Amino acid sequence: MSALHRISVEEFKAAEKLPVMVVLDNIRSLNNIGSVFRTADAFRLSGICLCGITATPPHREIHKTALGATESVAWQHFETTAGAISWLHREGYLLIAVEQTRDSIPLNRFFPQPNHKMAFIFGNEVNGVEEEVLALSDGCIEIPQFGTKHSINVSVAVGIVIWDLFTKLPFYQKK
Repeated sequence: MSALHRISVEEFKAAEKLPVMVVLDNIRSLNNIGSVFRTADAFRLSGICLCGITATPPHREIHKTALGATESVAWQHFETTAGAISWLHREGYLLIAVEQTRDSIPLNRFFPQPNHKMAFIFGNEVNGVEEEVLALSDGCIEIPQFGTKHSINVSVAVGIVIWDLFTKLPFYQKK
């Protein structure tokens, strides 16, 4: 690991974070949850909100895919996603749901404001982001798709959105 110049968990916790949170709205798959932790660690996100039925660490199945990222990435559990949204709004976050809706903006046309705290909400593997949660969000984006399927695995969607965002923000330009 030293040849890769990776920082320690302690250095990660003390390091500047991308002002972005991921909100997981009732995610069923423990593997998806673990994968999101790895993505949050890779891009040094501020943290993750685990909502509703979304499982929390420590859990053996989450650990399989998180590979220790549950130790570095800050996370909180909320009984409801609406509760997480309320807290995030009070903390000054702009809330963006990632869902296909009539009003959603394609990801490639979404340009975030630098130095603005943002939280991205990702929905349940079957039902997507809850209607109540969509109504509480400040906006909605979607990942353009051109195949026969109309959805992408939630952990893959998190990776796509966060990478796109990361490349558009000044945080990335400093690296």
